[in-house]
Amino acid sequence: MVRTKTPRVSVIIPAYNSMPELTECVASVMEQTLGLDKIEIIAVDDGSTDGTADELDRLAGGCPGLRVVHQPNSGGAGGPRNTGLDMAVGDYVFFLDSDDYLGPDALRRMVAMADENRTDVVLGKMVSVGGRAVPTAVFSHNQPRTDVFSSAAYRTLGCWKLFRRSLIERLDLRFPPYRNCEDKPFTAAAFLNADGISVVADYDCYYSRNRQNGNNLTLTAADLVHRMDGTRLCFETVARYVEPGPRRDQIMRRHVEWELCGPLRALLPKESEQQARERFYPQFREWALSHVTEGVFQQLAPPDRLIVHLLRADRYEDLITVARHAKDDAARGNVVDKGRVYWCHPFFRDPAKAVPDACFDATDRLPVRHELAEAAWQGDGGVLRLAGHARIESLGTLEPTTRLILRPRGFPHPDVRVPVTLRTASQQPDEQATGFLAEVALGTVDSGAPLGAGVWDFHLDVRAQGVSRTVRLRQAGTDANGQRTAPQPREVAATTARPFFTPYGNFSLDIRRTEDEPVCQVTALAWDAPGTLVVTGRLTDDAAGRPGPTALRAEGDSGSVREVPLRYAPDGGGTGFTARLPVRKLPPGRWTLTLRTDGPDSRIPVPPLKGLTGTRWFRAARLGRPSYAKPLPHGSKGALVLRVAPVGLAAGLRRRLGRLGSGSRR
Repeated sequence: MVRTKTPRVSVIIPAYNSMPELTECVASVMEQTLGLDKIEIIAVDDGSTDGTADELDRLAGGCPGLRVVHQPNSGGAGGPRNTGLDMAVGDYVFFLDSDDYLGPDALRRMVAMADENRTDVVLGKMVSVGGRAVPTAVFSHNQPRTDVFSSAAYRTLGCWKLFRRSLIERLDLRFPPYRNCEDKPFTAAAFLNADGISVVADYDCYYSRNRQNGNNLTLTAADLVHRMDGTRLCFETVARYVEPGPRRDQIMRRHVEWELCGPLRALLPKESEQQARERFYPQFREWALSHVTEGVFQQLAPPDRLIVHLLRADRYEDLITVARHAKDDAARGNVVDKGRVYWCHPFFRDPAKAVPDACFDATDRLPVRHELAEAAWQGDGGVLRLAGHARIESLGTLEPTTRLILRPRGFPHPDVRVPVTLRTASQQPDEQATGFLAEVALGTVDSGAPLGAGVWDFHLDVRAQGVSRTVRLRQAGTDANGQRTAPQPREVAATTARPFFTPYGNFSLDIRRTEDEPVCQVTALAWDAPGTLVVTGRLTDDAAGRPGPTALRAEGDSGSVREVPLRYAPDGGGTGFTARLPVRKLPPGRWTLTLRTDGPDSRIPVPPLKGLTGTRWFRAARLGRPSYAKPLPHGSKGALVLRVAPVGLAAGLRRRLGRLGSGSRR
C-alpha cells in the first residue's frame, strides 16, 4: 500500500517475548474503525527469543500498513518506543504495549476528541483484564478540554495515550533507557507542556492485562535499583517546567506520594543494610529536602508526613523502623484531642522521639461518608428540600451544629449557612443517626433576604466529637442511563432558580434574575459560501418587552469592529433572525462574535456551536494565496472566536500537489 496522505495516527508497539498476547494486540489495531488507511503501525521487536519476531513478520505479510523493525535487546520498553518515534510520521502517536489491546472504536474517538478540541494529549478509558491495576478517577466523565491542574489526569503517567506528534518533536521528547519508570518523565513533560488535555470516558479504549508468562517489566523490574533514575527524572521534570508555588506543589505531591514515600515504605526494608543506608537513603533524603515544600508537606497523609520528617531530620534508624512496621501501624486508629484527630502511631507524643504533632494530624484526611439522597421542591413555593446522610468515619453520631453551606462561585458574598435537622436513631437505626434534612427557603435564606444571583455550590459542614469537616454535597448514584435528575427550574422572588448536578455529581444552584434571562438564542452557524458565515437564531420567550439584538458584531483583538445587520423574518411570531457576515473581508487576526442590542444586554455572545468547521477562500485570482477562517476552542465569556489568516505557503503547496496528483490518477 502506497500512502498518498499523512496517516492520522502512528501506533508504536514495543515487543519483547510477547507471545501469545502479541497477535491480539496487533489485530486490535488493524481492526480499528478509523481505518488502516489512516493508521501506520510500527512494531519494534526488541531482540525477542520466543517467536515474537516471526509472528510480527507473518502479520506484516498480510498488512502493508504494518512496519516491523528488528533490533538487539535494549533492556526496556523505552528503546523500541524511541525507534518507533524516529520513524513515525502520523499527526498523532499512540503507544500500545504488546500485551494489551484496543477497543475497536478507540482511535477514531480519541482522534476526533483531539481534532475537535485542539488538544495535545487524549486519555482513553482504561479497562483492567485479569486484575491488573488501572486508573479510574480521571475517567468518571468525558472531558473535552482540561489540564493537569483541574483534573485527575496527572494521576496516570503511563504513556498509553494519544499524543500530538508536533508536541513530542517540539520538546524533543524521548524515553530514557530505564527498565522501570521510563514512561513517567516522558508523559509528565508532555502533560506539563500540552495545549489542552482531553479524556474519553464513555468508551472502553485500552485493555490492560498481565502476561501469561508473568514477565511484565512492571513485575520483573520492580525493585528500587530500577526505580531511582526514573524517579529522579520525574522530580527534575516538574522543577523544570512548573514555577515554584501552589501549582508546582499540587503536581509535586503526586511524585512525593507515589515515587518517594510509597517505594521507600515498601521496598527500602527489603534491601541489604549497606545498600539501604549508603545507596538509596541519601537519594530519598535529597528529594525530601529539595522538593517537599511546606505546601506539599501539608497536603500529605500522616504516614507520608512522618517519613518526610524523618528524612529531613536525618534519622535513618527511625525511618527503617517506621517502614518495617508500616502495615501494622496503619491500623492503629486515631485519637481525638481538642477538635483535632491524630494517628495513634507509636511515635505520637513519645518524648524520646520528639516528632511534632503535625506529622500525625489526620483531621483533614478523615473520610466523610455522605450522600444526597433527595433534592426536590417542597410544595409550590420556593423551598428546596434536601435530605441525605453523612458521617465522619470512626467518629460516630453527628452533632446538632452540623450545617448546610451555600457557597458563592466566583463572586464576593459570605457563605450562607442553613441549619439541618438530624434524624434520630429510632428513625434511622441502621445509620446511627447520620441522617440530615435541610429546607432552604430561597426567598429568605440570606438573613431574611432572597438568595442573590449567581451560582451557589452546596457544601455540608459535618461535625462530630468537636471535629468539623466540610465536604461538597454530592449524589454518587445515577439512573439506568447514567444520569442524575435535578429538580426543574422554578420562579422564586423575581428570579429563576435552576438546581443542577456537576459532572462529578456535586449539587449546585444557578440563580438568575428574570431580566437576565437571555433575550435570544443562536440556533445555527454555517458557511453559506467560502468566507461568508450565516448566523441564525430566534428571540426567546423571555424577550417580551426587552430590546432584541439588531446587529452581528465581530471585534478584533486590535479593537477594530465590523457589524452586519440582523434581518428578522416571520416564523409564526416574527422572532426568527439571520445575519450574514463576510468573514473573507476581515483582516487577519482573531475575531470575537457577539450580537449587539440597544438595551442592557448590549453584548450577547454567539456560542461556538458544535459542527462548525473551518473554511478557505481566495482573496484575489484563483491562483493567488488562499486564506482560511476556523473556530478556536476558547472565547471571551463563551463567545465564538474565529481565526482569520492566510494559508501557509508550504501547506498550500502540499494541498495543491495532492489535488494535482489525485487528478492524474483519474
